[in-house]
Amino acid sequence: MRRLARYLALPVFLLTAINAHAEDITVFAAASLTNAVTAAAKAYEQQSGDRIEISFASSSTLARQIAAGAPADMFISANQKWMDWLSEQDMIEADTRNNMVANGLVVIAPNDSAINAISLTKDTDITALLGNDDRIAVGDPDHVPAGIYAQQALSYLGQWETLAPRLARADNVRAALALVERGEAPLGIVYRTDAAITQGVKIIGTFPDDSHPPITYPVALIKDAGNDSNANFLAWLLGDDAGKIFTDYGFDQIQPTNTGTAK
Repeated sequence: MRRLARYLALPVFLLTAINAHAEDITVFAAASLTNAVTAAAKAYEQQSGDRIEISFASSSTLARQIAAGAPADMFISANQKWMDWLSEQDMIEADTRNNMVANGLVVIAPNDSAINAISLTKDTDITALLGNDDRIAVGDPDHVPAGIYAQQALSYLGQWETLAPRLARADNVRAALALVERGEAPLGIVYRTDAAITQGVKIIGTFPDDSHPPITYPVALIKDAGNDSNANFLAWLLGDDAGKIFTDYGFDQIQPTNTGTAK
């Protein structure tokens, strides 16, 4: 952590000087970060000269790939579970693990849907908004973070047992978004930031913060990937310049918090 703190304190011009020789940095990032991390990587490449290669998928898929030996330098997960899982296998540099940004969970409908805004409480009957053969699009709760949060939120509202058989389970949250965007599902549960990237859907309800654990994105360097270029990029991602980019894409900035190894 001392090394990371040292990089966080470096001014931008010095970070650029340190990276005078271009390096390749491979990042595995949750699908919900696609737009924001792509924009952040482009900004950093222009500033540093390094090349950022990014693989986006569900956090579960990426974590398993890393555990199987995929050549990643950095992992950004959409929940703590999959970062914990890699930590338990001693696959990450524990002293580089930090919570990076936060998000919210919403219910969406196609933009031309007749369904109006709803208040998500324990008295809300979400099933009543579905036709007899309709399903609600969601990341697969068995492994996709957005789906796991959705199950927790629906359970809190007393809706899970009713809605579980009515789910259209997608491989990641962006796939769930696409089902609603194309009109193949009348409703979906995605992150707030996913709904913000397209005009094809509208938010009809926001889950209460206390209906699910905080949606935070942990980031860490992969074991033995703690060289200067990788640590440099991680420090930049946790700084103000990247923070502004994430805010532009609807994420909530949070104070970087080193969470160490899984408890």
